[in-house]
Formats: sequence, structure tokens, C-alpha cells
Amino acid sequence: MAQDALGNEVSRASDATLKGIDDFVGGFLGYEKRASNIIAAADAEPDSVLANAYAGVLWMMLEAEGATQVASAYLNRAKSAEAGANERERMILAQLERWIADDVPGAQAIGDEIAARYPRDLASVKLHQYFSFNRGDAKNMLRIARAVERENADNPHIHGMLAFGYEQMHELEAAEREARRALKLKTKEPWAQHALAHVMLGQGRVAEGVAFLGEAQRTWVDLNSFMYTHNWWHKALFHISAGDNAAVFDAYDNHVWGIEPDLPQDQIGAVSLLARMEVAGMDVGHRWEDVAEHMKGRAHDTTLPFLTLQYLYGLARAERAEADHLMQAVEDRAATTKGWDRLVWQEVALPAARGVLAHARGEYAAAAKWLSVANPRMTEIGGSHAQRDLFGQLLLDAHLKLGNWAVARRMLEMRRIWDPDGVPLNRALALVDKKLNAA
Repeated sequence: MAQDALGNEVSRASDATLKGIDDFVGGFLGYEKRASNIIAAADAEPDSVLANAYAGVLWMMLEAEGATQVASAYLNRAKSAEAGANERERMILAQLERWIADDVPGAQAIGDEIAARYPRDLASVKLHQYFSFNRGDAKNMLRIARAVERENADNPHIHGMLAFGYEQMHELEAAEREARRALKLKTKEPWAQHALAHVMLGQGRVAEGVAFLGEAQRTWVDLNSFMYTHNWWHKALFHISAGDNAAVFDAYDNHVWGIEPDLPQDQIGAVSLLARMEVAGMDVGHRWEDVAEHMKGRAHDTTLPFLTLQYLYGLARAERAEADHLMQAVEDRAATTKGWDRLVWQEVALPAARGVLAHARGEYAAAAKWLSVANPRMTEIGGSHAQRDLFGQLLLDAHLKLGNWAVARRMLEMRRIWDPDGVPLNRALALVDKKLNAA
């Protein structure tokens, strides 16, 4: 029986389809464009269960309205040929079915079984981590990677997964160890580079972070737009801290925005960076309008709360009517959701949405009120520490705008723990101290 590049058995696949499967697995693990080759492979061989299941997975990872319908077509095609599938393939198919049905806990339970029985199936481990990431479940991200660590010690991708899991658990020394182990095995391991950037950001190693990513960027060839723009986003965060505004604008204009502007992750990366630039005192000009034009189709998109909040902020900053439609969609989702994520929408995403919308419109008292309610539980909406820090920055900015100097000072001192030399931070702290001393 044929095998994929990781040694997992594959049933009913021509040589061309097997190459498409390998492209998906390798591209998924390495964040490379070639992962999308699975679509053509699945279309060319409709009887290949695994190729069609993976095509469905790829569509689901688009994280957008309408993706579920397309993924369902590939699921149905795969199910019609299921009799010829092996056990692992049937499990992957069942996992996709649970995901399409919005049963993420059920999909993860199947993922646990796949990892236990087929530990070399690193694509399934990666997908399991993806689910946990979107649930803010760092403990599970690390657990699933450690469960297959021994069987994949020679694979750089498992060390990249371990590195990010450790970082999200605040085990920074272990995270750096695993990231460097991955990069020793393979220089072009962008997820390990990303994890190490997180470590450096969390330890205030700003100059080192700029230098490290400056060297790493030479390997960012043939990456998908998410990984390319996101690692540049990380580099921009270091430049913001260093007060190098010219480098921040260069990163945004040439690397963060405009690569695949219709994709969700590219859009939220742009929103998040523009918001941070404004909080740091930069004039971003008309850049909001361009991002919002590409996001106008998100007016009812509540696929993931982490994404929705950033669509909402960007649309509101550009003064688009779609912001009101999206706010109503959040209200409706919170009122009607019955599934596993009901409390997240009701108790975290809804007050957060009210807060970000208020901040975007200059209603800082309401922003401070609602973001103060949501921020202690923002982990539950998914995203990384660095990404969710946006909401903390908006809350801090609201207090500064309101002249709540004592509150702002406490928040700034907390932030100084991991960004002691941050130029915007220390500028804000000097302002706060001046105001407090004058009182």
C-alpha cells in the first residue's frame, strides 16, 4: 500500500494524487502554498477518500462564511468512496464531518484517537493544535504535541509545535529550546521562527527579535500568505517597541497588507497592526479604508469570535455601516447559540464587541467599561498572547484618553515587565507621571 511522506498508509491514490496528499501534509506543516495542490488532486481523483477529506479540511481552514458548504461537497464525495478507505482515513473523514457540524470537541476527540494510534500523522496533530488554539486551550496544544514527541523526534515540525505550545503555557525556556531544536533540523521552519519571536517579545528582547527575524525572513519563500504576513507582523511589533516608525510602515505597506487581502488572517493582521500603530501615536492615514473595503463582506461573519472582533474594529474605524450589521450579528449569535461555544459568545465576545466598537468610535468610557468586563477572559476567544494583547492595549488607550491616570499607570507598569524599554510605553508613562505630579 502507498504511503505518504511521513510513512502513513494511503489507500486508493494514483501517483499524482499521492503527490497532492504529500503537498498538503508538507504544506500544512510548513505553511507553504503547495498545500492548496490538494484541491486539484481531489478533483482529479474523486474516489480518493484521503485527498477529498484533506480538500475539505483546507476549505474549513479558510475560516470564512461559505467555506462549510464547499467543504461539505468534498466530504460527501469522500463518504461515497469510504468503503475503500483504511481505518486512519475513515477517522480523518469522521473528524471532518464533526467539524463541519460545528462539533469541535467531537472533532478533537477523534484527533486524540488518531494521535494515539497513528503518531506519525503529524497533520492530524497540527489540526488538533489548531482547534485548541481557537479555543484558547494552550494546555491541550502542548499535550497533543508531547503525546507524539518520541515518535517524531527527527521531525522539525513537531519541535515547532512543541515550541509554540510551551510558549502559550508561559514556559519560555522550554519554548526556546524546542524552537532552536527545530531550526537546527531545518532552517526554514517558520512556525518555530514564529514561536521564538513570541519568546523574545515576551522577554523584551526587542533588538534581538529584530535581528533574528531579519535573518529568518530570507527563508520566507513560498509560504502561504498567513505565515508570511504574520511573521512580518511580529517583526513590526518589535519595531513599534523600538520606536522605529519607518520600519513599521514599511512592514505594513509591503509585507503585512496586500498579499492576499481577501483572506481572513491577512485582514485581521492588518487591523491589529493598524490599531497598534495608532495607539503608539502613528498617523495611519487612509489605510483603514482600504482594509475595510476588503472586509465589507464580513458584515455577518461570526465564524470565530477572535476574527469577528477584529473585523468589527476595522469596519468601525473606517466608519463603514457594515460595523453596525456585524455588531447586530454578534448580538444575535450570543442570544441564539446553543453549542459548545455558547458561553464564549455570551460572556466574552459580546462585551468585547461592545468595547472595541466603542473604542473605534471614540466612545472611550463605554470602551473602558466593556473591555474591562471582557479582558480577564479573553483567552477563551482563541488567538495567542501577542494577538490578544490588542484588546489590552485598547483598554489602556481608553483609560489614557479618559484621563484615568492612576489606572493607566498601573497598567503601564504591568506592561513594563515584558517591554521595559518600549518607546511608546515609556512615552505614555512619562505623560502619566507628569499628569499625576501636577494633580
